[in-house]
Amino acid sequence: MGNVVVKLENVRKKIGGTEIIRGLSFEVREGEVYGFLGPNGSGKTTTIRMMTGLISMTEGDITICGHSIRTEREKALEQIGAIVENPELYDYMTGMQNLKHFANMAITPISKERIAEIVKLVELEHAIHKKVKTYSLGMKQRLGIAQALLHQPKILILDEPTNGLDPAGIRQIRDYLQRLAKEENIAVIVSSHLLSEIELMCDRVVIIKQGEFVQEYNLHEQAKHDETVVVAFEVDQVQKANEIIKGKAQRNVIVVSVTKEEIPQLVKKLVNEDVLVYGVTVQNKTLEDEFLAITGGVKA
Repeated sequence: MGNVVVKLENVRKKIGGTEIIRGLSFEVREGEVYGFLGPNGSGKTTTIRMMTGLISMTEGDITICGHSIRTEREKALEQIGAIVENPELYDYMTGMQNLKHFANMAITPISKERIAEIVKLVELEHAIHKKVKTYSLGMKQRLGIAQALLHQPKILILDEPTNGLDPAGIRQIRDYLQRLAKEENIAVIVSSHLLSEIELMCDRVVIIKQGEFVQEYNLHEQAKHDETVVVAFEVDQVQKANEIIKGKAQRNVIVVSVTKEEIPQLVKKLVNEDVLVYGVTVQNKTLEDEFLAITGGVKA
C-alpha cells in the first residue's frame, strides 16, 4: 500500500453547544479511491470542509502529506484539489478559457503544457474549445476535476461526484477516478449516497454515524473473506431437499447460509439423494447491506 497522505486524529467539531464531529480518526493512502459514507446528518460534509480548510476544527488535527492544517495550513492545502459542491464553472466561456482563468488565479504558476496534459487526462480534447454551456453534466464534472488537478495535488476530494449523471456518465466518472488514482498515484476521497457505485469504485470505505467512526472496510479483502453467503438452490423436491440441507423452503427454492466451500458438497448431497438441482444462486452481502445494518436502516 502507498504512503499515508491524509490523517485525521481525534478530530472534533462543536457548533454552539452541539458536538457534530466526535473524535473522528482515519487514514487515506496515495493511489487509492477511498469512500466516505454516512447517513444524512452524520457529519460527512462538515468533515470534508475541515479537510479542505473551509472551516476550523475544535480539537484534534488533520495532516496532509505530513503537514498539519493547524500549523502549516498553506503547505497542507496546496496538496489538495477539491469539488465540495458543484464545480464552479463559467458557462459562457470555453472549457479551455475556464482552465486558463483558474490557472491564472493559482499561487504557483501553471504552464500551458500542464493545462494540455490535464485536458488529455480527463479526456476532453474534443470539447475543450467549446462553450461550457454546451457540455453534458458528465463533461462539466470532468472539467471541474481538471480544474481541481491543475496544481498537481496529491489528494482529490469529491463530494457527490456522480450526482445527476446518467448510468453512462456515472461509469465514465468511476473509470476515470480509478485510473487517476492508479496511474497518477493520487488519493481520491469520494463522498456519495450511491452505495452500489461506491462499492464498484472504491478500494476502501469508512462509515461514520453521528460524527463518530463506525467501521472501515477494505472492499477487495471483504470480497475474498466473506465468511458466509446466502445460497438459493432451485430443486424439484423442495420438502425432501429441506430435510437434507436444513434450509428455508420458498416454493421450489431452498435458501441456506453457508460458506462458499460448502456449496459443491451440498449440491452433491442433494444429487446423491435423487433431488434434481436446476440452479444455484449465490447472494453476496453488499456494501448497502452492511451500511444499513450499521446505521439501523438509515440511508446515506
